[in-house]
Amino acid sequence: MATERGIVMRVTPPTAWVKATRTDACKHCEARGSCNVIGEGKEVEVEAINEAGAKVGDQIILTFETAPFLKAAFLLYVFPIIVMVIGALAGKHLATNVNIDESLLSMTFGVIFLVLAVLFVRKKANQLAKQKSYRPKITRVIRYPAENQP
Repeated sequence: MATERGIVMRVTPPTAWVKATRTDACKHCEARGSCNVIGEGKEVEVEAINEAGAKVGDQIILTFETAPFLKAAFLLYVFPIIVMVIGALAGKHLATNVNIDESLLSMTFGVIFLVLAVLFVRKKANQLAKQKSYRPKITRVIRYPAENQP
């Protein structure tokens, strides 16, 4: 489970927008495109589920579950390649049975299967993006700003 610190910029129940410093881990994260990050500089805003009830100005801990992101990475990177290879092998097998150029049919089936896999991944990714486990969460408030302290 990955964690980051941030400051709550605005609250839109049940979520909050958190300003965090982009770390080197963001550059290599498979989910960097799905965590609703705004900004390209050192500071970014991330939409996160506000489980801790944080308010504007609170310093918080953001938590990212790693297991869902590993599943998403497999779906995004490995699954299409496996499907493309299956398509190429099916094309090769079919070509020997119908007396067509093996390379041409193998390539054609590989590309067709790859396109179908990409369409499937796109649809599935849209479904997964709606699940809570694929979104960052505010799990703890570290410190309240001076005007909010009891």
